Amino acid sequence: MKTKQLYLEFSVGLFMAIGLAAIGYLSVKLAKKDFFDTSGYQVYALFSNVGGLSGGAPVEIAGVQIGRVKTITLDDYDAKVLMIMDEGVELQEDAIASIKTKGLFGEKFVEIVPGGVEDIIQPGGKILETEPAMDFEGLISKFVHGKF
Repeated sequence: MKTKQLYLEFSVGLFMAIGLAAIGYLSVKLAKKDFFDTSGYQVYALFSNVGGLSGGAPVEIAGVQIGRVKTITLDDYDAKVLMIMDEGVELQEDAIASIKTKGLFGEKFVEIVPGGVEDIIQPGGKILETEPAMDFEGLISKFVHGKF
């Protein structure tokens, strides 16, 4: 009798440990925080307005994720967006970085339109051409007040 109770308690404890580990793993993945994957190289871009972009947001070319936003800081009244790009992805010096929204009011992400020159942005380099996030509230306000 004692052996059955000990086996049952061990089984329940093991089940709970596996469940907690799975919840922890999913929490990290859903939060888009990669604590273990630090491969890639960094580039940055300056935007006049990031409009709700946050750390961990995807960086995409043609709808394919090629990196993530690491940090967003203030740099001389501009938003400095530091991005970690996947190894093997090369960005031309005339590439354009834009802040876009998935859907009408969805998640913000950085979209990069490749350039045409052969010169490549080096690790730690800057994307020179940027387009800030669209201000939907400002557009709606102009439309409502007839200044559109």
